[in-house]
Amino acid sequence: MIATTDLTLRAGARVLLEGLTWHAEPGQLWCIIGRNGAGKSTLLRTLAGMRSPDGGSVAIDGRPLAEWDVAKLARERSFLAQSRSDAFAYRVIETVLMARHPYHADRYWEGSDDHVAAENALRALDVLHLARRDVRTLSGGERQRVAIAALLAQDTPLMLLDEPANALDLAHQVSVMRLLARLCREQGKTVVMVGHDLNLAHSVATDALLLMGDGRWLAGATAEVMQPHILSQCLGHPIETLRHGERTIFIAGESAPANT
Repeated sequence: MIATTDLTLRAGARVLLEGLTWHAEPGQLWCIIGRNGAGKSTLLRTLAGMRSPDGGSVAIDGRPLAEWDVAKLARERSFLAQSRSDAFAYRVIETVLMARHPYHADRYWEGSDDHVAAENALRALDVLHLARRDVRTLSGGERQRVAIAALLAQDTPLMLLDEPANALDLAHQVSVMRLLARLCREQGKTVVMVGHDLNLAHSVATDALLLMGDGRWLAGATAEVMQPHILSQCLGHPIETLRHGERTIFIAGESAPANT
């Protein structure tokens, strides 16, 4: 679905990521994990084609990003930014309907199929009752769910999400994660998301990509990569695990005492 070959990313003189050769397949849900400044959002924007790599290449469905027509790419991959601003008084339903624009090659106005897709997406995110509201009047969590609903309405095989659980309460964090996992499992979607909550990631992700912050990386199945000693190195803080029934729960351990 999406693949990188010898991908390198830099921030000024600093190497964020070096030599990433990686791919994600239909049905997989990947979580990108790393400390602040490790390059997670930079990588996601590069995968979306919104930033040029500093080395190497990205391909979607076997075709380099540079060769994709913009409209066709918008039907192939969708992207959820970490933050957004609403300058105009669009209604919620209008905001979601905008995501249907890539399918309007032969018409200007939305059709009944677009409205069905938008309403189904709003319903899936538990915000259909807000359809007539001005997006500028929503809470942060409500606005985040509307943004994810727009992503669903765009209906692409590949979904790239930067911290989708951001601003959501606990119940909606869980429901959104389960929804993404279900889309992968039942519809063969490919999801690549950035996340900071190790427990949420571990509960739904099939695979994890760890960015060490100095160019190094590690990718693989969740059970193999999300090990306490590896995560401790990646995040720069001791990570421990507890078992609760069938669940593995990650907790922050105590830092080693500073030398005096």
